[in-house]
Amino acid sequence: MKGALSWPFLRLYVLTLLYFSANAILNVMIPLKGESLGANNTAIGIIMGAYLFTTMFFRPWAGRLIQKYGPIKVLRTILLVNAFALMLYSFSGLEGYFAARVLQGVCTAFFSMALQLGIIDALPDKDRSQGISMYSLCSYLPGIIGPLLALGMWQQGSADVFTLVMIAIAVGTGVVGFSAKIDGAASIPSNQETVSVAKSFGEMFKNPHLFRCSILMVTASVVFGAVTTFVPLYAEQVKHGNAGIYLMIQAGVIVLSRFILRKKIPSDGKWHSLYIMGVMLALTLAAQSISYSAIAGAVFFYAGATLMGVAQALLYPTLTTYLTFVLPQASRNVLLGLFIATADLGVSLGAILMGPIADVSSYSLMYTVCAILGVSMIGFAYKRTDA
Repeated sequence: MKGALSWPFLRLYVLTLLYFSANAILNVMIPLKGESLGANNTAIGIIMGAYLFTTMFFRPWAGRLIQKYGPIKVLRTILLVNAFALMLYSFSGLEGYFAARVLQGVCTAFFSMALQLGIIDALPDKDRSQGISMYSLCSYLPGIIGPLLALGMWQQGSADVFTLVMIAIAVGTGVVGFSAKIDGAASIPSNQETVSVAKSFGEMFKNPHLFRCSILMVTASVVFGAVTTFVPLYAEQVKHGNAGIYLMIQAGVIVLSRFILRKKIPSDGKWHSLYIMGVMLALTLAAQSISYSAIAGAVFFYAGATLMGVAQALLYPTLTTYLTFVLPQASRNVLLGLFIATADLGVSLGAILMGPIADVSSYSLMYTVCAILGVSMIGFAYKRTDA
């Protein structure tokens, strides 16, 4: 096999799958463990939100260091830090969990940037989209099995098994990562990117295309973050609801939608208002279905998982593809990095801001608030002048 499916790149996809397997398990284990230790939803939200908030903060720095030293050197260093972070979960309490999430956030900023930039630099133009798509799919695949594995360990009270799984993931990512190679992805000593990053933050508000996409992405990601953080706890209030099945359905729909609907994603540089509004409508209906499931039961719960998966599968690639056409060529990569950071910010805010709402009201009302956010974005997505 050649190109994006050659052995060196298959190894990178395996590495991606292993790396994100830990998070698929921890997304369920941390809320459950936090609740058992007496933490309220606000505290759980802060611990969970610290992960991607840190990732967002370190992305620009990660890009500069990868440019200077090359993706492989950075990748090998960050895998050692990630192994230490995973070990923290085995012997620490809530404070240790917070520290581990921060370390994981730093690692993910460097890991995702190293692999994506390495794949982009190493592959010819015709194979780059396939390489990035494979990376994205492998980052979501652990979400199909990981939640069920986490629930099984939790229900059995298998702390030792959890520790062994974290060690196995840390060792596996280390072995695969240290043997990985990315031919053609060399370091580029230059300070041009640093200047560009500093000057480009203002473009988030000055560039109307970037501003519109960023607002949509950060708002939708608040809903995604609220689901990831609190569904493991909320599922207990839903008749016949199971958090593992919910997260498995959502992750499975994301993967299938990326395959089945990939040709439906606009790739012409135009803003398709009805298409984006439809995606935001799916997000809104998903959030409201989850909210209503506390009364109506598991059918609405799992319907929400399906709609949420479709929305999550389509929104990010649609907005990213649009921006690759309309952003200035000279600063496109930096501005795309800032756009990716808005997704990180939204997910972290979904955990941090929605936790207090759940504390003072209920999970059901919190997801209704998420639906209201979705409704507001349906109108915001409309743009009269586009085809």
